[in-house]
Amino acid sequence: MAYRMLGTVADAEDAVQEAFVRWYRLDDHARADVTNPVGWFAKTTSRVCLDVLKSASRRHELYVGPWLPEPIPDDRFRVTAPLRARDPAEHAVTAESVSMALLVVMESMTPAERVAFVLRDVFDYPVADIADVLDRSPGAVRQLASSARARVGASDAEPSTTGASARLTEAFRHAANTGDIAALLRLLDPGVTLRSDGGGVARAALNPVHGPDKVARFIVGVLARQAPITLALREAGGGVVLTFERVDGTVTGVIELVATAGIVRDVLIQWNPRKLTLWRTDDAST
Repeated sequence: MAYRMLGTVADAEDAVQEAFVRWYRLDDHARADVTNPVGWFAKTTSRVCLDVLKSASRRHELYVGPWLPEPIPDDRFRVTAPLRARDPAEHAVTAESVSMALLVVMESMTPAERVAFVLRDVFDYPVADIADVLDRSPGAVRQLASSARARVGASDAEPSTTGASARLTEAFRHAANTGDIAALLRLLDPGVTLRSDGGGVARAALNPVHGPDKVARFIVGVLARQAPITLALREAGGGVVLTFERVDGTVTGVIELVATAGIVRDVLIQWNPRKLTLWRTDDAST
Protein backbone atom coordinates (compact mmCIF):
# COMPACT_ATOMS: atom_id res chain seq x y z
CA MET A 1 0.00 0.00 0.00
CA ALA A 2 2.79 2.43 0.93
CA TYR A 3 4.69 1.62 -2.28
CA ARG A 4 1.67 2.52 -4.40
CA MET A 5 1.33 5.80 -2.56
CA LEU A 6 5.02 6.75 -2.64
CA GLY A 7 6.49 5.05 -5.72
CA THR A 8 9.72 3.71 -4.21
CA VAL A 9 10.37 0.69 -2.02
CA ALA A 10 12.77 2.60 0.27
CA ASP A 11 10.17 5.30 1.01
CA ALA A 12 7.52 2.63 1.53
CA GLU A 13 9.71 0.72 3.98
CA ASP A 14 10.43 3.94 5.88
CA ALA A 15 6.70 4.68 6.11
CA VAL A 16 5.90 1.20 7.43
CA GLN A 17 8.78 1.43 9.91
CA GLU A 18 7.44 4.76 11.18
CA ALA A 19 4.02 3.14 11.68
CA PHE A 20 5.65 0.44 13.82
CA VAL A 21 7.51 3.08 15.82
CA ARG A 22 4.20 4.79 16.55
CA TRP A 23 2.66 1.43 17.51
CA TYR A 24 5.38 0.70 20.06
CA ARG A 25 5.15 4.21 21.47
CA LEU A 26 1.61 3.40 22.59
CA ASP A 27 1.36 2.16 26.13
CA ASP A 28 0.06 -1.35 26.79
CA HIS A 29 -3.44 -0.08 27.58
CA ALA A 30 -3.67 1.93 24.34
CA ARG A 31 -2.50 -1.04 22.27
CA ALA A 32 -5.02 -3.30 24.00
CA ASP A 33 -7.76 -0.86 23.01
CA VAL A 34 -6.97 -1.33 19.31
CA THR A 35 -9.59 -3.86 18.20
CA ASN A 36 -8.33 -4.02 14.61
CA PRO A 37 -4.51 -3.82 14.45
CA VAL A 38 -4.46 -4.26 10.65
CA GLY A 39 -6.82 -1.33 10.27
CA TRP A 40 -4.75 0.73 12.70
CA PHE A 41 -1.58 0.07 10.71
CA ALA A 42 -3.30 0.84 7.40
CA LYS A 43 -4.61 4.14 8.76
CA THR A 44 -1.32 5.11 10.42
CA THR A 45 0.80 4.17 7.39
CA SER A 46 -1.54 6.13 5.11
CA ARG A 47 -1.17 9.21 7.30
CA VAL A 48 2.62 8.86 7.22
CA CYS A 49 2.51 8.53 3.43
CA LEU A 50 0.28 11.60 3.19
CA ASP A 51 2.89 13.63 5.07
CA VAL A 52 5.66 12.31 2.80
CA LEU A 53 3.66 13.12 -0.34
CA LYS A 54 3.16 16.69 0.82
CA SER A 55 6.92 17.18 0.81
CA ALA A 56 7.62 15.05 -2.28
CA SER A 57 7.23 17.84 -4.83
CA ARG A 58 10.07 19.78 -3.22
CA ARG A 59 12.29 16.69 -3.16
CA HIS A 60 11.53 16.02 -6.83
CA GLU A 61 12.42 19.61 -7.73
CA LEU A 62 15.92 18.98 -6.33
CA TYR A 63 16.23 15.63 -8.14
CA VAL A 64 18.81 15.35 -10.95
CA GLY A 65 16.91 14.77 -14.21
CA PRO A 66 13.43 13.26 -14.55
CA TRP A 67 12.06 11.44 -11.49
CA LEU A 68 10.44 8.07 -12.23
CA PRO A 69 8.95 5.50 -9.83
CA GLU A 70 10.79 2.34 -8.91
CA PRO A 71 9.91 -0.70 -11.05
CA ILE A 72 9.37 -3.97 -9.21
CA PRO A 73 9.83 -7.53 -10.52
CA ASP A 74 7.13 -10.19 -10.67
CA ASP A 75 4.07 -9.73 -8.45
CA ARG A 76 5.68 -8.66 -5.18
CA PHE A 77 2.94 -6.18 -4.31
CA ARG A 78 -0.07 -7.70 -6.06
CA VAL A 79 -3.50 -7.32 -4.43
CA THR A 80 -4.72 -10.92 -4.37
CA ALA A 81 -8.01 -10.67 -2.48
CA PRO A 82 -10.26 -7.74 -3.39
CA LEU A 83 -12.84 -7.07 -0.71
CA ARG A 84 -15.75 -6.92 -3.16
CA ALA A 85 -16.58 -8.10 -6.66
CA ARG A 86 -14.83 -5.85 -9.18
CA ASP A 87 -15.82 -5.02 -12.72
CA PRO A 88 -13.19 -5.46 -15.50
CA ALA A 89 -12.12 -1.80 -15.32
CA GLU A 90 -11.46 -2.11 -11.59
CA HIS A 91 -9.50 -5.32 -12.14
CA ALA A 92 -7.35 -3.48 -14.70
CA VAL A 93 -6.61 -0.66 -12.25
CA THR A 94 -5.64 -3.16 -9.56
CA ALA A 95 -3.36 -5.10 -11.91
CA GLU A 96 -1.71 -1.93 -13.19
CA SER A 97 -1.38 -0.19 -9.83
CA VAL A 98 2.32 -1.09 -9.55
CA SER A 99 3.27 -0.21 -13.14
CA MET A 100 5.63 2.71 -13.63
CA ALA A 101 3.16 4.17 -16.14
CA LEU A 102 0.29 4.40 -13.66
CA LEU A 103 2.58 5.58 -10.88
CA VAL A 104 3.77 8.36 -13.20
CA VAL A 105 0.13 9.39 -13.76
CA MET A 106 -0.38 9.32 -10.00
CA GLU A 107 2.45 11.85 -9.66
CA SER A 108 0.04 14.41 -11.14
CA MET A 109 -2.46 13.80 -8.33
CA THR A 110 -2.59 15.84 -5.16
CA PRO A 111 -1.44 13.96 -2.04
CA ALA A 112 -5.05 13.58 -0.88
CA GLU A 113 -6.17 12.33 -4.31
CA ARG A 114 -3.39 9.78 -4.39
CA VAL A 115 -4.15 8.40 -0.93
CA ALA A 116 -7.88 8.29 -1.69
CA PHE A 117 -7.24 6.54 -5.02
CA VAL A 118 -4.97 3.87 -3.55
CA LEU A 119 -7.20 3.15 -0.57
CA ARG A 120 -10.48 3.21 -2.50
CA ASP A 121 -9.77 1.96 -6.02
CA VAL A 122 -6.90 -0.44 -5.31
CA PHE A 123 -7.59 -1.70 -1.79
CA ASP A 124 -11.34 -1.04 -1.61
CA TYR A 125 -11.26 0.59 1.81
CA PRO A 126 -14.59 2.00 3.07
CA VAL A 127 -15.12 5.68 2.38
CA ALA A 128 -15.65 6.36 6.09
CA ASP A 129 -12.20 4.93 6.93
CA ILE A 130 -10.54 7.01 4.21
CA ALA A 131 -12.35 10.10 5.49
CA ASP A 132 -10.78 9.43 8.88
CA VAL A 133 -7.30 9.14 7.35
CA LEU A 134 -7.64 12.35 5.34
CA ASP A 135 -9.69 14.25 7.90
CA ARG A 136 -12.26 14.97 5.19
CA SER A 137 -15.98 14.32 4.86
CA PRO A 138 -17.13 11.14 3.04
CA GLY A 139 -18.44 13.35 0.23
CA ALA A 140 -15.05 15.00 -0.14
CA VAL A 141 -13.36 11.59 -0.25
CA ARG A 142 -15.68 10.45 -3.05
CA GLN A 143 -14.83 13.61 -4.97
CA LEU A 144 -11.10 13.06 -4.45
CA ALA A 145 -11.32 9.46 -5.65
CA SER A 146 -13.41 10.55 -8.64
CA SER A 147 -10.95 13.27 -9.70
CA ALA A 148 -8.04 10.80 -9.30
CA ARG A 149 -9.91 8.28 -11.43
CA ALA A 150 -10.44 10.93 -14.09
CA ARG A 151 -6.69 11.59 -14.24
CA VAL A 152 -6.05 7.89 -14.81
CA GLY A 153 -8.74 7.73 -17.49
CA ALA A 154 -7.29 10.77 -19.25
CA SER A 155 -3.91 9.05 -19.58
CA ASP A 156 -5.46 6.72 -22.21
CA ALA A 157 -2.74 4.06 -21.83
CA GLU A 158 -3.27 0.40 -22.57
CA PRO A 159 -2.53 -2.03 -19.71
CA SER A 160 0.89 -3.62 -20.25
CA THR A 161 -0.53 -6.99 -19.25
CA THR A 162 -2.53 -7.39 -22.47
CA GLY A 163 -1.37 -9.83 -25.15
CA ALA A 164 -1.03 -7.05 -27.74
CA SER A 165 1.26 -5.05 -25.47
CA ALA A 166 3.34 -8.15 -24.72
CA ARG A 167 3.79 -8.72 -28.48
CA LEU A 168 4.61 -5.06 -28.95
CA THR A 169 7.22 -5.23 -26.19
CA GLU A 170 8.83 -8.29 -27.78
CA ALA A 171 8.88 -6.58 -31.19
CA PHE A 172 10.53 -3.54 -29.59
CA ARG A 173 13.12 -5.76 -27.89
CA HIS A 174 14.03 -7.55 -31.12
CA ALA A 175 14.30 -4.36 -33.17
CA ALA A 176 16.45 -2.66 -30.52
CA ASN A 177 18.79 -5.61 -30.02
CA THR A 178 19.35 -5.97 -33.79
CA GLY A 179 19.79 -2.22 -34.28
CA ASP A 180 16.88 -2.10 -36.71
CA ILE A 181 15.91 1.57 -36.50
CA ALA A 182 13.37 1.25 -39.32
CA ALA A 183 11.53 -1.50 -37.42
CA LEU A 184 11.61 0.55 -34.22
CA LEU A 185 10.14 3.57 -36.03
CA ARG A 186 7.15 1.46 -37.10
CA LEU A 187 6.44 0.71 -33.43
CA LEU A 188 6.58 4.32 -32.18
CA ASP A 189 3.81 6.87 -32.03
CA PRO A 190 4.57 10.18 -33.83
CA GLY A 191 4.36 11.91 -30.44
CA VAL A 192 6.43 9.36 -28.52
CA THR A 193 8.44 10.60 -25.54
CA LEU A 194 11.30 8.86 -23.71
CA ARG A 195 12.13 9.69 -20.10
CA SER A 196 15.04 8.17 -18.20
CA ASP A 197 15.88 8.34 -14.50
CA GLY A 198 19.53 8.13 -13.51
CA GLY A 199 19.10 10.03 -10.25
CA GLY A 200 22.42 11.76 -10.75
CA VAL A 201 24.09 8.39 -10.13
CA ALA A 202 23.80 6.58 -13.46
CA ARG A 203 24.15 8.14 -16.91
CA ALA A 204 20.76 9.13 -18.33
CA ALA A 205 19.14 11.81 -20.48
CA LEU A 206 18.59 14.86 -18.29
CA ASN A 207 15.67 15.97 -20.46
CA PRO A 208 12.87 14.01 -22.16
CA VAL A 209 13.60 12.76 -25.68
CA HIS A 210 10.80 13.53 -28.14
CA GLY A 211 9.94 12.05 -31.53
CA PRO A 212 10.26 8.59 -33.11
CA ASP A 213 13.61 9.12 -34.83
CA LYS A 214 15.35 10.54 -31.75
CA VAL A 215 13.86 7.88 -29.44
CA ALA A 216 14.80 5.01 -31.78
CA ARG A 217 18.36 6.27 -32.22
CA PHE A 218 18.71 6.88 -28.48
CA ILE A 219 17.80 3.26 -27.65
CA VAL A 220 19.98 1.75 -30.39
CA GLY A 221 22.85 4.08 -29.48
CA VAL A 222 22.72 3.12 -25.80
CA LEU A 223 22.86 -0.59 -26.65
CA ALA A 224 25.76 -0.02 -29.07
CA ARG A 225 27.75 1.94 -26.46
CA GLN A 226 27.03 -0.55 -23.68
CA ALA A 227 27.58 -3.76 -25.67
CA PRO A 228 27.46 -6.62 -24.83
CA ILE A 229 24.43 -5.47 -22.77
CA THR A 230 21.16 -6.47 -24.46
CA LEU A 231 17.46 -6.10 -23.79
CA ALA A 232 15.62 -9.05 -22.23
CA LEU A 233 11.91 -9.64 -21.61
CA ARG A 234 10.93 -9.88 -17.95
CA GLU A 235 7.75 -10.11 -15.87
CA ALA A 236 7.20 -7.13 -13.58
CA GLY A 237 4.57 -6.10 -11.07
CA GLY A 238 2.66 -4.18 -13.74
CA GLY A 239 3.11 -6.66 -16.61
CA VAL A 240 5.91 -7.23 -19.13
CA VAL A 241 8.99 -4.98 -19.16
CA LEU A 242 12.39 -4.94 -20.82
CA THR A 243 15.63 -5.08 -18.85
CA PHE A 244 19.13 -4.00 -19.83
CA GLU A 245 21.17 -7.10 -18.95
CA ARG A 246 24.81 -8.02 -18.93
CA VAL A 247 26.01 -11.46 -20.01
CA ASP A 248 25.93 -12.66 -16.39
CA GLY A 249 22.28 -11.60 -16.01
CA THR A 250 22.96 -8.41 -14.03
CA VAL A 251 20.16 -5.89 -14.62
CA THR A 252 21.41 -2.34 -15.21
CA GLY A 253 18.12 -0.75 -16.25
CA VAL A 254 14.40 -1.39 -16.75
CA ILE A 255 12.22 -0.16 -19.61
CA GLU A 256 8.44 0.04 -19.44
CA LEU A 257 6.55 0.79 -22.64
CA VAL A 258 3.23 2.62 -22.58
CA ALA A 259 1.06 1.89 -25.62
CA THR A 260 -1.90 3.57 -27.26
CA ALA A 261 -3.72 1.95 -30.19
CA GLY A 262 -1.04 -0.72 -30.53
CA ILE A 263 2.00 1.58 -30.78
CA VAL A 264 4.43 2.94 -28.19
CA ARG A 265 3.48 6.35 -26.81
CA ASP A 266 5.93 6.58 -23.90
CA VAL A 267 9.23 4.90 -23.06
CA LEU A 268 10.10 4.96 -19.36
CA ILE A 269 13.64 3.91 -18.39
CA GLN A 270 14.83 3.42 -14.83
CA TRP A 271 18.63 3.49 -14.57
CA ASN A 272 19.03 4.74 -11.01
CA PRO A 273 20.78 1.82 -9.21
CA ARG A 274 19.09 2.83 -5.96
CA LYS A 275 15.76 1.98 -7.59
CA LEU A 276 16.92 -1.34 -9.07
CA THR A 277 17.86 -3.21 -5.90
CA LEU A 278 14.96 -5.67 -6.27
CA TRP A 279 16.30 -6.73 -9.68
CA ARG A 280 19.69 -7.77 -8.40
CA THR A 281 20.44 -11.49 -8.20
CA ASP A 282 22.33 -12.82 -5.20
CA ASP A 283 25.41 -13.28 -7.34
CA ALA A 284 25.23 -9.80 -8.84
CA SER A 285 24.78 -8.04 -5.51
CA THR A 286 27.70 -9.71 -3.71
